[in-house]
Amino acid sequence: MRNTVLLLSVFVVGGLLAEEIIKRPVDNDDVRILDVVVQPHEKTKMHEHKANRVMIYRNAGAQSFEYEGGRKAVLKFKDNEVKWSPMDGMHAAEVSTPKPVNIVEIELKKPGAGKTITSALDPVKVDPKHYKVEFENDQVRVTRVTFGPHEAAPMHEHQLKRIVLYLTDAKTKITNADGTVDDTPHKAGDIVTGAAAKHTELNLTDHKVEVIVTELKY
Repeated sequence: MRNTVLLLSVFVVGGLLAEEIIKRPVDNDDVRILDVVVQPHEKTKMHEHKANRVMIYRNAGAQSFEYEGGRKAVLKFKDNEVKWSPMDGMHAAEVSTPKPVNIVEIELKKPGAGKTITSALDPVKVDPKHYKVEFENDQVRVTRVTFGPHEAAPMHEHQLKRIVLYLTDAKTKITNADGTVDDTPHKAGDIVTGAAAKHTELNLTDHKVEVIVTELKY
């Protein structure tokens, strides 16, 4: 997995101009993911995004937007809030709150292809206590997964390709349907990709584990 880190006083990503730290943990045929720390009161140049995005705001704050034609808007967000960001024309953006904001941006490279989740073992159905849908459309289903200390999920199935962002440190015992076991630890901020899978899960830690799962419907 490629993980490119840039620290630039002036950089260009989709026309942006600001002092930011950018990581690119994933860039494949399906998605490009930017893990960005945006400094406060650093206004970007006019730019536009050529793809719809899933936005995960790791810190609470607000952004001000100025659109071509004069329209203005303010977006407020809470710690670890997830939002849908469709393509929306030329604009400039600025973090209007006093602290830097860490944003994970999942750029979707393909249109929705009509894939649906049909498994009777869909985790949202078999384990609604831990799996909560944040939003769903023709390109993605985004789910927040939260386990208390030593809590477990029953056997469930992931049918679609997915991206997992760890909001907390985690050590989870994953027991696959074939009996193999994986308990790889993860740090808050880790981003991993996953394919179709069937397994149970057990939180091995003494603290809450929380992740955001973005399933791709193409």
